[in-house]
Amino acid sequence: MVTLDRHPHSTLRSWLGVSAITASLFVFLTTELMPVGLLTPISTSLSISVGIAGLMVTLYGVSAGLGVPFIVAWTRRVNRRVLLATLLAILTLGNLITAISPNYPLVLATRLITGFASGVFWAIGVSMAMRLVPERHATKAAAVTMSGISIAAVVGIPLGTVLESLTSWRTTFLIWAGLSVLVLLAVVAVIPSLPSTNAVSVREVFGLPLKNVPLRRVLFTIVLFVLGHFGAYTFVRPYLEHNASATPLIITVVLMVYGAGGAAGNFIGGYTVNKSLRGSFIVGLAGLVTSLLLLLTIGHGQAGSIITMILWGVSFGVVQLSQINMTQAAAPDTFEAAMSLNTMAYNTSIALGALFGGLFADHLGVTSVVWFGVALTAAALLLTLSTRQKAARAVPEDALAPAGK
Repeated sequence: MVTLDRHPHSTLRSWLGVSAITASLFVFLTTELMPVGLLTPISTSLSISVGIAGLMVTLYGVSAGLGVPFIVAWTRRVNRRVLLATLLAILTLGNLITAISPNYPLVLATRLITGFASGVFWAIGVSMAMRLVPERHATKAAAVTMSGISIAAVVGIPLGTVLESLTSWRTTFLIWAGLSVLVLLAVVAVIPSLPSTNAVSVREVFGLPLKNVPLRRVLFTIVLFVLGHFGAYTFVRPYLEHNASATPLIITVVLMVYGAGGAAGNFIGGYTVNKSLRGSFIVGLAGLVTSLLLLLTIGHGQAGSIITMILWGVSFGVVQLSQINMTQAAAPDTFEAAMSLNTMAYNTSIALGALFGGLFADHLGVTSVVWFGVALTAAALLLTLSTRQKAARAVPEDALAPAGK
């Protein structure tokens, strides 16, 4: 299991630290996905296509995914409190430069660099939160930290869309730079020293999926559903504008109900994953496929699009929580290393999903992006269903080799 240090800190300070890490997740995730709600004004302002604007998500995901195993391993002796503060400083600078960039190439270069910081945070954040509290509260600390995803979806991304409609997309990123500074100050003030405890070398990190069959299966499934989900989600605004004549207000409402659905999905998943982790994952994947099909069939009206996005959010909330628990279950003794691989698979797939989605949107229209999402999420579901019996047959053999060895 994750090594949980016992610190002589007060309960208040421990949970304030968890809250600071949750806030960190909020600013990192909203920065990563903010362009989703701003693609149209960004593309108009910088005189580029919607598909090209989607590269803001693509390059961010590339660096967040491909760089994280190396950086986590190279910084394995760095105090995690110091590392998190450094990552937030990079995030602040990245948002500031994005806000004042005179051209799109500089925006992309900034997003690429900022993505490295985001990827490392995803690998160390949950583990840090679990170490801040007594061992019996570690699972609760992880759940609180992951609630930052729901907060970002319910509040952060829709708020960015509202701010853009009232001001501009540049002002939105400038405000997020200010929020990043506040979170940085909170981290420095309340999080105690956290020496690195279970980080491993680059060779050991990349050796994990070769030796650990359950982890390899989890990572492969993550690639499929994230490609499909984010390929479609990145272009949900232009899709609704084109097919449902959605106004900026409707887009904001849709993103908020999606986020509320995600929060509900996290809550539901927090209960169901303890009953059946694999079952929760399968039901969540089925919900993703269904919601995308509904978007194609009833998503041409406001009511239909709202219903669809609620189901989409709930399903993704369940899938998101399930896949993190599946990663931990597959490699409990090397959780931080496994999470770095999870982050690599996840964020690289976000990047590729946005890239492929952009190609589909520019050449075949935004509706084709939704079909792309249907195909990939369905593939993830079918893979999970088809490997269930194989996994069951392999239990005696797997039992001889503990996960993570």
